[in-house]
Amino acid sequence: MADSKSGPLSKMTIHSFDKNDFQKEDKNLMFITPINPETFTKTSHIELEMSRAHGRPGTDPKYKSTAPEELKIDFILDGTKTMEGYVEQYKNMEVTKQIKAFTDCVYKYEGKIHRPRFLIIRWGSEVRFPCVLSHMDISYSLFLPNGNPLRAKISATFVRYETPVATAAAARMSSADLTHQRTSQAGDRLDYLTFTIYDTTTYVLQVAKANDLTSIRRLKPGLGLIFPPINKTDT
Repeated sequence: MADSKSGPLSKMTIHSFDKNDFQKEDKNLMFITPINPETFTKTSHIELEMSRAHGRPGTDPKYKSTAPEELKIDFILDGTKTMEGYVEQYKNMEVTKQIKAFTDCVYKYEGKIHRPRFLIIRWGSEVRFPCVLSHMDISYSLFLPNGNPLRAKISATFVRYETPVATAAAARMSSADLTHQRTSQAGDRLDYLTFTIYDTTTYVLQVAKANDLTSIRRLKPGLGLIFPPINKTDT
């Protein structure tokens, strides 16, 4: 993957941070994939409640939550010195030492923060993935007569990391405890709009009262509506 159509081939890099604000990188721990992955996989997952009533066929899946996005990469570490384009700083390094450089970056327990480090994976202009390591597999395939490995395949999965501040801000933006504003479109119904804000139509009369509406069914297009913080005891 290149930074531009005419630019040089860039390597995937993994940047390591001891704080979850991703401000101060430890450049000594940055890892460059010696050979770029042929592919990478991004996985998105929505968790659903799949239970169904006894004796009834089919399900009505209920939304539970959205799981963090995952990024899976597979790449080779080589000690044969025969692979073209191999990163120079690793070319004369034993495979076991290359693996240590990788695990020091993404896996090693950091005593002062009581956990492995926070990471950002970059690849050209297409990938910037703040994350933490979820799991990894190391498969060895070539060996010296003394048993030392000459080649290893790394399969690693990383989970996107959102800072607590960003997560709280996103939750607050969608909170039913804030005042929201909407402009009605042709065919809109107040009960539906109420559901999109509060995830229930229970408070439709409160919304109608807040907007001085006499009907909750047909709304005039272009009508400015407010959806106030709800009083859950007043239904």
